[in-house]
Amino acid sequence: MDMTPPQHPSDPTTIPLPPSAQDVTVAPKPNTIFFGRFGLRAGWSIAIFVIIVAIVVTLSGIFSVAATGQLKEMIAARAQAQAHPQAHPVHPTVPFQPTLVIVNDGLTFLGMLGLCWFFSRGERRRLGVYGIGASRRSDFFFGAFWGLVALSALVLLLHSLHLLYFDARLLTGTALCLYAAKWLFAFLLVGFSEEYMLRGYLQFTLTRGVFGLAEKISPTHARLVAFWIAAIIMSLLFGVLHLGNSGENALGIGQVVLFGLIFSYTLWRTGSLWWAIGFHMAWDWAQSFLYGVPDSGNLSVGRLFQTHVAGSPLLSGGVDGPEGSVLCIPVLLLVALVVRFTTRPGTQPPLEPDFDPLSMPVPPSF
Repeated sequence: MDMTPPQHPSDPTTIPLPPSAQDVTVAPKPNTIFFGRFGLRAGWSIAIFVIIVAIVVTLSGIFSVAATGQLKEMIAARAQAQAHPQAHPVHPTVPFQPTLVIVNDGLTFLGMLGLCWFFSRGERRRLGVYGIGASRRSDFFFGAFWGLVALSALVLLLHSLHLLYFDARLLTGTALCLYAAKWLFAFLLVGFSEEYMLRGYLQFTLTRGVFGLAEKISPTHARLVAFWIAAIIMSLLFGVLHLGNSGENALGIGQVVLFGLIFSYTLWRTGSLWWAIGFHMAWDWAQSFLYGVPDSGNLSVGRLFQTHVAGSPLLSGGVDGPEGSVLCIPVLLLVALVVRFTTRPGTQPPLEPDFDPLSMPVPPSF
């Protein structure tokens, strides 16, 4: 039996507890209509994000068309197409030029970056968990290298099979350098905006949203299953967003989905979006500027070569461009192997909030 007399609170031998241990009581994790084990429920987060991003994208598109001086012409052309649908069966679009892309995707990316920062504060997470952090930035250059190699290999294959012909060189001297730089910067912003939109915040948030379902499917590999459920949904959405491109075909849309899955694989493999952003930039730049072929049906202003296709559209890609060719599929599968054997594995960010509430200031709640 312990015969030590009880200590009085005023006893100087009593060791006081630190304030944090005295004042903090561990509360059970919330499980309400708004909050779950990973914080604000994914459905609410995604709904808020999608609504705001839709507004940002719409405003960016309007501003970019206005900035290139084509807003009035576009409105007039659309009005004429609606008045005479037989004469104008396809709705006209503005020319695919670098200034338009720079303004549109630049504003879109900045808007999403600010929104993701706000969400990261509210959800007690680091901004880097959404795919663009300080680590793995060198992966961007490796992705860019392989993007240029892959598209060049596809173009060379099409040309060697007499499916793609180069008719003339359109640029020289200063104009060549100027358009090369403009398009490179434009597609850098495209890579940032499209990857961050679908495989940044939405991919991460949907992963935690379907984690409960993934646990039922595979309790031991729930994170892997949850990631790929989210990745498949985001890749399908990636394809849907390309439906509005002029000249796009069914095979091209299918391969856009395949692109999305491969970019998702790079995110799973490396833990970041840097490789995918670099590849996305270089692939689009090589199509639109370097080789002058259509990019998802868009033929760019300021391309280096004038080209035309021949033979079956199934093989050549037709008006869609190389992405609409069935020969693009083996090239993309080889890209997946390149990712597997040339990148070092990374780690996935935690699904739980990673701010310590005892050491960090409490951010505003939603």
